Amino acid sequence: MRRLLRTLLAAIGVLGLVMVGAVVYVTTFFDPNDLKPRLVEVVREHSGLELSLDGPLSWSFYPRLGVGMEKAEARLPDQSEDSTPFAAFSHAEVSLAFTPLLRGEIAIDGLTLEGLYLDLQRDAQGEGNWEVLLERLSESSQEAEAALAPASAGPDPNIDTGLSVALNVASVQVQDGEVRFRDALSDRELLFENLQVSGSNVNPGRAFPIVSSFRLKAYEGLDWQGQEREPRLGSDISLEGRVALGLAEGRHVLEGLSLATVNRLHGLDGEQQVNLTGAELVVNVGEGSLQLKEGKLDASLKHPRLGEKVLPLSLAFTLDADLDEQSASLRDMALTGPDGLELNGNLNLSALAEAPAYTGQLRMASLSLRPWLARLDMMPTMADGEALSDVALTSPVSGDLERFELAGLTLVLDGSTFTGRLAGQYDGEQLAADLQGDRLDLDGYLPPPGVEDDGAWLWRLPGIRRAHAAESDVLVPTEWLSALTLDAHLALGELRLAGMDFFDVDLTLEGRDGRHRLVAFESRFHDGRLAANGALDLRETPARWQLSPTVERVRLESLLESFGNESAPLNGRFSGEGELATRGNTLLELRRHLGGELSTRIEEGAIPGVNISRELCTTAAALEGEELNREWRDETRFEHIRATLRLNEGAARSDDLRVTLPGMEVDGKGELDLVSEQFDLRAALRLVDVENAPCEVNPRLERVPLPVRCEGQLGGNSAEWCRLDREAFQGTLAELLRNELSQRAGEEVEKGLEGAAGKIDERLGEETGKELRNALKGLFD
Repeated sequence: MRRLLRTLLAAIGVLGLVMVGAVVYVTTFFDPNDLKPRLVEVVREHSGLELSLDGPLSWSFYPRLGVGMEKAEARLPDQSEDSTPFAAFSHAEVSLAFTPLLRGEIAIDGLTLEGLYLDLQRDAQGEGNWEVLLERLSESSQEAEAALAPASAGPDPNIDTGLSVALNVASVQVQDGEVRFRDALSDRELLFENLQVSGSNVNPGRAFPIVSSFRLKAYEGLDWQGQEREPRLGSDISLEGRVALGLAEGRHVLEGLSLATVNRLHGLDGEQQVNLTGAELVVNVGEGSLQLKEGKLDASLKHPRLGEKVLPLSLAFTLDADLDEQSASLRDMALTGPDGLELNGNLNLSALAEAPAYTGQLRMASLSLRPWLARLDMMPTMADGEALSDVALTSPVSGDLERFELAGLTLVLDGSTFTGRLAGQYDGEQLAADLQGDRLDLDGYLPPPGVEDDGAWLWRLPGIRRAHAAESDVLVPTEWLSALTLDAHLALGELRLAGMDFFDVDLTLEGRDGRHRLVAFESRFHDGRLAANGALDLRETPARWQLSPTVERVRLESLLESFGNESAPLNGRFSGEGELATRGNTLLELRRHLGGELSTRIEEGAIPGVNISRELCTTAAALEGEELNREWRDETRFEHIRATLRLNEGAARSDDLRVTLPGMEVDGKGELDLVSEQFDLRAALRLVDVENAPCEVNPRLERVPLPVRCEGQLGGNSAEWCRLDREAFQGTLAELLRNELSQRAGEEVEKGLEGAAGKIDERLGEETGKELRNALKGLFD
């Protein structure tokens, strides 16, 4: 036994001496630089790259056997020798573990690549300088393996040498790498600096850990160096996980994915943190697919437009991507955030590399928008303190990087429900909508009475912010509207605005190329009907407005009472139509330049609280020296009131006011300045002898008008607007007296008429003047 053991030990010693001798011989007498020409030739033949090996190739010995290479560069076929190389590295080394060689195994102990550099470029047509290289390598991959075999130190792989290759690399290191990507198509450059990659126990048969980190810089414009521009984006990125290399089937798996980024945007203070984790990332090269299971994206965002506080968001999802088709599917999406944000859905992405587009379904659970708008400094002053506290939506979605569409939208807004379609562009230059809703109380979303709101929140919306930069004091942002393409239709069962209720509202708007049209507006309104069409022309300065309103049989008493009057001063059915035009972009300008014509009429009406027929019949009886004793209604019924308003540069004038009452008529004319709100109205009431007259009328009195004058300011005391025009009345009586005296002689008649006139003057001045003023105020207010 002892002899056998001694023999075995001797054999092992001899084998060891032989292995050591072989290594010493190879490293001493064989120069690895003799392989350079063969390496250059193989690389040129199978990739098209021109390899330049400026540094030496060297052997390394104990404790590991390896070969190192210094300073290598590779250029594309069309590159000159003095140009920046396509790829380069400063040092590369491959080492074998020595001890496994004694067991007949080849174990790669380490792979090291230092100073890696890649220069990737894409031209204005979207062609990359790497594409030809990839095609060449793909076509000749098998030939390359056969061609490299003679250059290896080992013998023919088909001959069994007793050595087995243990593909378990103890360490893989890529250090201080740099990758540049110059994209002429998008006029930007990406720079990956300080690239570090490390892996241990790298084995194609089982998972091994890998760690990577680098710094990304993104520059706008390929001339950023000459312009000395700072990077638009700077990111520190790190990656960790366990990689399983399925080389045979081309299926690579990254388990326990953890990707962390710290981002800095040019011109902003603070850092944006975005982290991605996943249970398993599968890349199938053969199928050209990518899958991420149990993915989760956590972000902590800080930006002036997102408020003063950091905004935390979390997105859970599952990803399936087809790399060949440039498509992907995001399933089981769940976006959560502060203040009750919960958004779920699925998205299908297409044309990812060229023009990314998406379709899918989204659902947002009910939440209050108030804290979000306050965070974004977009919270308007609203009359309803609970407005926007209950908002939810669900809809199919589609779009791309420029536009969006909610084709089957269901929106719940504070108890109201809207359905239909909503679409537009993210830059605010296009908006399309076709919505139907049950009711909308718009007053709740407007500023409360007595509180001014400059609408600053509105101009922070995307697309409007830029256009409104120089238009803070105007009614509408003309620059934004000039570029807006608008196609909108809204149907509401009920709309409340300015304290008034509109029913069965139907509104259609269209606009493009600086001209917008109110195609149609229709609504039931106080038992009547409203309709209008109009236009806004922004192709000229100042902007021009046009409106054609139509009012049909609107009940005046309920309309006036909705303004806060306890009892309406006028009853009846109001109708009207006309053509209006103006120009400008402030309320003052619109009033000053308003022009056009309106035809108005009131039918089947009455003036409650006063009976003008009683007063005039009493006056007529006094002129005849008689008294009337009868019952009178406590109102004045009239058949109709008609007037045509002609407007010119902010002044409204009517010369054909006509009020028809039983037994009397009112004719008048007047003016109203819409800027100063000053008005002046002169009217004359006449008794006429008709069948339905409230009293008998002396034919002589049909020629005696009762003149009334109303003047003042719309914002003044309405009780002082109207009065009996004594001068005009006395002048009319004097004319009547002269006519009578020319037909009838005698002082008794003259004195009788003068006495009657005095009584009328006294009566009208003391009692009926006030009632007539109130009645006329109700007519012409």
